[in-house]
Formats: sequence, structure tokens, C-alpha cells
Amino acid sequence: MSTREKVTVCEVGPRDGLQIAHGIMPTAAKIRWIEAIAAAGVAEIEVGSFVPPKLVPQMADTDAIVRHAVTIPSLTVIALAPNLHGVRNAYAAGAHRVSIPVSVSEGHSRANLNRSPAEQIAEVGRIVAWVSSQPRRMEVEAGCSTAFGCSIDGVVPIEKVVAVASGLAVAGVDSVALADTVGYAHPAQIRATIRAVRGAIGGKLEGLHLHDTMGLGLANALAGIEEGIRKFDAALAGLGGCPFAPGASGNIVTEDLVFMLESMGFATGIDLVRLIAARTALHQGLPGEPLHGQVPKAGIPKTFRAAA
Repeated sequence: MSTREKVTVCEVGPRDGLQIAHGIMPTAAKIRWIEAIAAAGVAEIEVGSFVPPKLVPQMADTDAIVRHAVTIPSLTVIALAPNLHGVRNAYAAGAHRVSIPVSVSEGHSRANLNRSPAEQIAEVGRIVAWVSSQPRRMEVEAGCSTAFGCSIDGVVPIEKVVAVASGLAVAGVDSVALADTVGYAHPAQIRATIRAVRGAIGGKLEGLHLHDTMGLGLANALAGIEEGIRKFDAALAGLGGCPFAPGASGNIVTEDLVFMLESMGFATGIDLVRLIAARTALHQGLPGEPLHGQVPKAGIPKTFRAAA
């Protein structure tokens, strides 16, 4: 494949990557890490989540992180918020986009949000109405969690994914992403689900959020590329996982994803050398956390040529 078509890689390490880390990264270290990621050319970063600190203590400083991140030139700052209260806090801090998790499976929805999927879709409707009434524009993205399987409920039928995605589109979100929260998906399932959801909501479907639990993360990303997806979440060093989804492991590795995309001719706008260098700031902030990634381990090969 030879192309210079743009693909957006959104870094979610500071949120998804840290929420189940064994330690708590100091605020100053988190800021240095985010700055290093942005300096590598990553244009979108999910920097934290507005959730109760007693449940996710790693996110207690999200307000301060967002307020600093929005001062970084040309960076789209994203924050996760599970409800209207969190969205109001994200808006007050200056976030450019808010990401709302909406579980497709009942079990994960109850464990993660203490709501049914239908109740969470209704909350999204209230969020969209509130955001629309504010003077400053803030994008609202909804992520369909457990869209490809659930470690609590097991198989998640495509029909349920379509129903949730359709409900979110009706609620008025700007975009929808499909999330393989526990990393159970395979490429054929990725293709079939994208086609079904796109058939229902069209261009509102924008992104994929993939985990690498079964080692199929990059294969699933490739399937997404072949189905026309041009936006992917990933975490530096493959950190991450949901604390309310048993067995969930890390996100796909940002460094490996960028290497694959750029090698294929897609333009991410990300400097792979500087991206790998950002691991230093991560290690300094969380020295005990294991770092993953095949490209950082092997080194960038001499055959590599960036797309742009």
C-alpha cells in the first residue's frame, strides 16, 4: 500500500495508561511526559479523566493537567468524563473534546458506571444538550466500550453494538468510536462490526480503541484501516486497561502503531524517534511500571522511511 493519506493517532496513555498503573505519577512528571508526547508531533492526547479520585486516584490531578495541556500549541486536549458532572468539570478546565464511555454490555456498564447502557445513552443526551448551550464549542465523542466482547458478559452481539451506536448518534454526539475494552477482538470481527455500525450511523463512526490482550491489536488496527478507519487510540509503551473490566490488559503500543502506519505510507505527522524518546519521561515518572513495544525494543530499522 502506497499512500500519504492522513491517519490520526490519539495518545491515551495519560488517561487509559495510568488509570491502572501500580503507582501514581506526580503531576509535574505527568506534565513533562505529555509535553514530550506533544513535541513528537502527536496532535491529540487524552490527558485524564474526571472521575472520583477515591475510585481512580491516578486521575486526581486531571483538572490541573487539562489546564496546563491546553496551553500546548496545536494540541487537541481530550478528557474522559462518565457523566454530566464530569463534563462540566472538563469544560471548566478548558478541554477541547470530552469522551463519554458507554458500555455495550450490561455487566460492564453496571461495573464501570453503575448504569444500564440505556441509562448511559440518556445521560449522553443530557450532556449534549448542556454542551450545546455553552458559549464555547467542545466536541462530544462517545466510545462504545466492550463492543467486541466482555470479560463479564462474554459475547457481545453486533446487533447490540449497532443499537448503542445508533442511540448515541440520535443523542447528538459529534463522533462515535468502537472500543475493544478487553482486547478480545479479531480482524474479521473488526471488519464486520465496522460495516454494521457504519451502515447504521454513517460518518459518525470515526475511531477504534484497541487493546492487545490476545496479541491481535495491530492486526485489528490493520483491519480497521482496510475498512476506512482513519483514527486510532494507542498508549505509549502499551500501558493501560480498565479497572472495572477483569483481565483487560494494555492498549496497542503507540510506537508500534506509528511504525506500521508510516511504513505503509500513511502520514501520522509523528516523529518516531522523538516518540520513543518520550518513554524516558514516562519511566522517570513511573520508574516501576513495565514498558512494552516491539519497535522500541528492536530499534528503528534502517529500512524505515517516514511517509511525510
